[in-house]
Amino acid sequence: MTTFSTSIEQEQEDQRPYSCSDCGKCFKTSNELKVHQRTHTGEKPYSCSDCGKCFKTSNMLKVHQRTHTGVKPFFCPDCGTSFSQLSHLKAHERIHTGEKPYSCSDCGKCFKTSNVLKVHQRTHTGEKPFFCPDCGTSFSQLFSRLDNLKTHERVHTGEKPYSSILDRFFFSLLWARNSSKGGSILPSPNRF
Repeated sequence: MTTFSTSIEQEQEDQRPYSCSDCGKCFKTSNELKVHQRTHTGEKPYSCSDCGKCFKTSNMLKVHQRTHTGVKPFFCPDCGTSFSQLSHLKAHERIHTGEKPYSCSDCGKCFKTSNVLKVHQRTHTGEKPFFCPDCGTSFSQLFSRLDNLKTHERVHTGEKPYSSILDRFFFSLLWARNSSKGGSILPSPNRF
């Protein structure tokens, strides 16, 4: 009898009667479908009263509003660091546990977050989705320590973030320290 009721519960759980007419994805409730359809329509009915940014769901707005209020309700039990989003806490906790649940299907390398895995996979695919509006050069990352669009844009703007003597000295020390360890994570200080 228990097996029968368990299989009925499982069957009800697997039922997803609400189907998206655009992509065919199925949902358990009409509300889930409605929220999903906003990915196709671009509708973002929830607006932040502080900055005007719009969101698909009221929960997404609520999470965003923490950037204005500074509320960080999620605390790491190991070190006490606080976070505005539960997902950020979960990713942070992997620093303490060493867990890397996201693995690359091409090379097997593992990562702490799906976003870092996605960036890594571009090394295999060669995808470079970020383009310089001035010269068209493409990059795999918007921000990173090396080879990224934001650093490249300085070529066109003339910005020199390490222009003071103290900044150049500190940057040179970092570069020398890292290159003496068998490989630099930073570009040569002469580039700036």
